Parts: sequence; C-alpha cells; structure tokens
Amino acid sequence: MPDDDRRLVYSTDGTLPLPPARRAKRPAASPAPPADGIVRVGCERRRAGSVTLVYGLAAGETAAIAAELRRRCATGGTAKDGVVTLQGDHRDAILAYFAARKRQAKRMGG
Repeated sequence: MPDDDRRLVYSTDGTLPLPPARRAKRPAASPAPPADGIVRVGCERRRAGSVTLVYGLAAGETAAIAAELRRRCATGGTAKDGVVTLQGDHRDAILAYFAARKRQAKRMGG
C-alpha cells in the first residue's frame, strides 16, 4: 500500500512525536511616540469606524483624563498602557481640551 493517503490522526501509545506547534504571526507593534511631555492626538481606522488615540500622558493622570474626555466627547473609550482610546474622530475637541488647560498637544498623522 505505498499509494495509500491515509495517515494516523490519533494514537494513545505515545511513541509518535507530536508535530511542532504553529504560532500565529502578530503584526509588528507601531513604535511608541517619544516621552517628551507633549500630548499627541491621532486618529486610526479600525474595523468599520475610526478611533482617536491620545499618547504622552503621565501614568497617574491617564485614567482621570480618559474619563473626562469620554464625558466631554460623549463617547465610549478606554485607557490602557498609557494610551487613551476613544470611539470616533474627536481630535479637534481633544486638542481644544488640552489648549484650555494650557498643555502642549500636537495632532498626529494626516
């Protein structure tokens, strides 16, 4: 039976080595913006909509500012790993928020 295309699917005797596990390839993470004290506000397309990302906040103020920005923009969002993510494109409102508080903020991307 050399032309037999059957192969062993499962065995309990433990003599056959297991095939190597396949790992899913993850896309390379984008480089983080520099930590120079400037708040950076950008927009990204995800799935069917866009999200606004805010980088450059101190670790202690990330959660408080995220809550304030969610309230001001009337949208959902999260604060993870020092990045505030808001649903939708709210760059202008966020830049106005930081300008009112005399914080230096820049628009990222196009």
